[in-house]
Amino acid sequence: MNILEFTAVVYLVSAVAGFLGALTGLGGGVVITPALILLLGVDIRYAIGATLVSVIATSSGAAAAYVREGFSNIRIGMFLEIATTIGAVLGAALASRTPTSVLAVIFGFVLLYSAYQSTRPQPEVLSDGRSDRLAAFLRMDSSYPTPQGPERYRVDRVKAGFSLMFGAGMLSGLLGIGSGALKVIAMDQVMRIPFKVSTTTSNFMIGVTAAASAGVYLSRGYIDPGLAMPVMLGVITGSIIGARQLAEARTHRLRLIFGLVVAALALEMIYSGFTGRI
Repeated sequence: MNILEFTAVVYLVSAVAGFLGALTGLGGGVVITPALILLLGVDIRYAIGATLVSVIATSSGAAAAYVREGFSNIRIGMFLEIATTIGAVLGAALASRTPTSVLAVIFGFVLLYSAYQSTRPQPEVLSDGRSDRLAAFLRMDSSYPTPQGPERYRVDRVKAGFSLMFGAGMLSGLLGIGSGALKVIAMDQVMRIPFKVSTTTSNFMIGVTAAASAGVYLSRGYIDPGLAMPVMLGVITGSIIGARQLAEARTHRLRLIFGLVVAALALEMIYSGFTGRI
């Protein structure tokens, strides 16, 4: 396979990953990295570096739209980004010192969790009305648009959510994924933020988290422009197509297919890690 053919294959794989990621809400990073490693034989650290660049690009475009529409809570996002950024830098630093086989096994288990998360229903968990002192001090309580008009909500357990965000940031830096599923769980299930606000605020945060860890990968020479560019362009193309198809798609079936694909990749990553093939 020559360079032109390799670039075309990387672009197509990334486009499919971006398409599936846009339809399921988990992003394409959970597919791109294992696909580059298992299908194309790319070194895991270079695959992670390329994925981080694509996460920054796709998050930036979508985040601007969500902020404009009034879904994202900027105050929550800016505060929680402190934890995710510190975790991302630490995770990226650890990645360069961690054996690739260990990274593969960790990635595999995270993929299994992402597969489970993509197939389970997403219930709307609302605040129980209690006021969090830190949330009140930082004025995090807000509202989001609904067909019936603006819906007010309160933010709870800010400290617990902040702690979970540190772990999500570490995974992002260590494995090159946006770790959006963990961010959404922290905001939706722990901080009791409405699901739509959680997903859009998570998208707003993902780009900043990825940028923090991408700087470490860049300084260590793990971001190859020849690999990162087709990955980024492919993910953007797939995400745009996926977003347009979202209204007509049967989300439950797509989530099931996505979950099965990710689960298969996860098992292969774990097996390859334990057997030393990566």
